[in-house]
Amino acid sequence: MGDVTSAAEAAEAAARRSYGKLVAILAARTGDVAGAEDALSEAFGAALADWPVRGVPATAEAWLLTVARRRIVDAVRRRQQDDDASRHFALLEELAEPADANALPDRRLELLFACAHPGIDRQAHAPLMLQTVLGFDAGTIASAFLVAPAAMGQRLVRAKAKIRQAGIGFRVPGPAELPPRLDSVLEAIYAAYAEGWTDGGGADPRRRNLAEEAIWLGRLVAALLPGEAEALGLLALMLHAHARRAARRDARGEYVPIAAQEVSRWDAAMIDEAEGLLHRANAFASPGRYQLEAALQSAHSVRRAGAPVPWAAIVGLYDALQALSPSPVTALNRAVASAEVQGPAAALAALDALGSDARLRDYQPYWAARAELLARAGHAAQARAAYERAIGLERDEAVRRFLQQRAALL
Repeated sequence: MGDVTSAAEAAEAAARRSYGKLVAILAARTGDVAGAEDALSEAFGAALADWPVRGVPATAEAWLLTVARRRIVDAVRRRQQDDDASRHFALLEELAEPADANALPDRRLELLFACAHPGIDRQAHAPLMLQTVLGFDAGTIASAFLVAPAAMGQRLVRAKAKIRQAGIGFRVPGPAELPPRLDSVLEAIYAAYAEGWTDGGGADPRRRNLAEEAIWLGRLVAALLPGEAEALGLLALMLHAHARRAARRDARGEYVPIAAQEVSRWDAAMIDEAEGLLHRANAFASPGRYQLEAALQSAHSVRRAGAPVPWAAIVGLYDALQALSPSPVTALNRAVASAEVQGPAAALAALDALGSDARLRDYQPYWAARAELLARAGHAAQARAAYERAIGLERDEAVRRFLQQRAALL
């Protein structure tokens, strides 16, 4: 006899660990992403009913894959009278293969590139990858891309239907097909990393290990495409940021901003690897967004040698990034960095110019930056109001406490 709680925890752990891997295996055979997700959902439902009674199987992923395959086989049999019966029988034979837990192929990279097919609406590429490969729900994806949940849900449904109807193959494209798809793949990997990065304390089970998964995918793309500077740049960016993960919280679990972090707690080996990747990317002389963002992260690493942070160079890097890939977030970060060169008044003027952008209205870093700059400029009442707005928008308890402490100093 099993235990309901332990069975549910085992199912949740399997979903976090292997959701995208299992969807990729199933969808690669059927070409139907939505059908694969439905079958896997039914398999998880069966697990929650079966495992408390019979116990959690030794190989949970293999059990889930077997049940999901059976669901797909049942669906195929129900429609085998349609169109091409021979195709259905061939699919049945493929799906009938036993699931060997020690030999489950990892086809997530192929699924990533399938989701980035030029026949699919480009706006759906990264959201589709986040949902199918990493298991994000539509609401979370909508929030990340500043889109209404209903609109994002419709976009995802249409994209999955396109994969099935157009018979889009699950394979890594050849050199000629690669450029249009690579940007979308890198964007999805970075979005996944950013979601994991926001859970600095590792308290959210949905985000736990997400940053590590994104780095793994980044390594896979960089190994597959060693001549793509932006693939190398993205991996360097993620490693630079991840090298500081242990320093983002102190011994009591309180948030520590980068300027106050103990460099001895940074992962030196990871930073060295990131620097090597960035050097390799620079050799191609084709600068891109991720290389510039990695260079911005690299600029902070000079503190390891006791050197001051080169703020003027950082402002220049933000200028280059804004020229290459304009965004309100880049403009915000550029304004904050400029305060270290020109003072808080100039930075506040830059923030005022961004204030009309609706995308920043509920963006916590905008209000936190504004509060800090107002405080430095001596505008205590306005700073307090900005801190209150930032505190209300922040989900991370440790960051919220940090902001409250900063406000209290006023």
